[in-house]
Amino acid sequence: MAAKSHLWITLWFVVTAPIIAWDVGYCFMRPRSMVGGDLHWIWEPYSIYQEVDYIYGVQAFERGDGFTNAQSFMNVVETLLNLYYVYLQHFVGSPAAPVVGFATAVMTLSKTVLYWAQEYYCGGCTTGHNDWWTLLWFWIIPNGFWLLFPTLIVYTLAKDLSRTLHFASRLTPSKKD
Repeated sequence: MAAKSHLWITLWFVVTAPIIAWDVGYCFMRPRSMVGGDLHWIWEPYSIYQEVDYIYGVQAFERGDGFTNAQSFMNVVETLLNLYYVYLQHFVGSPAAPVVGFATAVMTLSKTVLYWAQEYYCGGCTTGHNDWWTLLWFWIIPNGFWLLFPTLIVYTLAKDLSRTLHFASRLTPSKKD
């Protein structure tokens, strides 16, 4: 039984891969990718973002805060799994594709919730210096996509997996003791 295909999930995984790669490059190449670095021209928009979210900025880098690169490493793992889902779903037709897609979406969602929770529980320690408008447009909305879409993917693939398990349970004779 082939897994049900959802084009929007595939598009999310494929479109976000280069975005994540760009972000990972910025994080792993700090300080060269930061304002004043010889490679900053590649990540010019981060001149704004490193001032909006200090976890991406000079302060976190100089104090050796490992969260930025740790979450970037997890982004690499998640993106590879996202692309593995696309491969399994569209090139192999594997029934395992929804399991991989579900697992990686849960990873992304969990990491993003952790990112937001860290900011909440530290009292806005890396973004609290922003005015509401800046915070909304440069932090809440962009990072909100990483809550919204993984949540929708988890929901959609959980429904598909549940439907498949329900179908399979009706085909398997029950063993009564």
